[in-house]
Amino acid sequence: MIEELPDDIAIDDDLDDVEPVGDEAQLYEHFRVVVDRGQEMMRVDKYLFDRLTNASRNRIQKSAEAGFVMANNKPVKSSYKVKPMDVITIMMDRPRYENEVIPEDIPLNIVYEDKYLMIVNKPAGLVVHPGHGNYHGTLVNAIAWHMKDTPDYDANDPHVGLVHRIDKDTSGLLVIAKTPDAKTNLGIQFFNKTTKRRYRALVWGIVEQDEGTIIGNIGRNPKDRMQMTVLPDDQGKHAVTHYRVLERLGYVTLV
Repeated sequence: MIEELPDDIAIDDDLDDVEPVGDEAQLYEHFRVVVDRGQEMMRVDKYLFDRLTNASRNRIQKSAEAGFVMANNKPVKSSYKVKPMDVITIMMDRPRYENEVIPEDIPLNIVYEDKYLMIVNKPAGLVVHPGHGNYHGTLVNAIAWHMKDTPDYDANDPHVGLVHRIDKDTSGLLVIAKTPDAKTNLGIQFFNKTTKRRYRALVWGIVEQDEGTIIGNIGRNPKDRMQMTVLPDDQGKHAVTHYRVLERLGYVTLV
């Protein structure tokens, strides 16, 4: 059964809320369960795996190795046998919202997939990565759900996952690395610009030239941090964009 906690400690079945536990200033509770009185003895990693739909057994075992799985406030190994009325907790050294990615059953438009990588077509309006104000319903949450039965894939491991990003209101293809080697190799390709990215955009105004090149430094607009703009040469990131007009539509241009 799930223990009913005091008012000053928060928990829910969705593992969303995180509060410091007891005097552990550096640890945060991510999950707590009180073992039922009729429970047979069972390895703690299997016991937790049967109850945590958002975690693989491999990840639970790694947490135990790191000392984050507790039985009655003491760290235990994966082989620990739970007993009736044990208090089993998972403690982490960070609040959940800082790094945790929760798998969510969100449809994915997968255009290619093999054992090393996956390419998805992200629709406009979908946030790519959890962040302030968008902790749920993102592409990364959807990928975590799609990969939840893959033992070696951990959505919270920075060595796998998204290789690049696009804005919330932009639709297009995104590459996801399933292995550390794939992410390293793909990252090198993006860094060396041996990959090519093409976009179609409807821009306001009449583009005079049928084709051309725009060179400038791109960065956050100092007057509106939600927008990007061209900055002086000593600021922002160097960017080169080649464009070609596809269709002229009155006061807008498809490029």
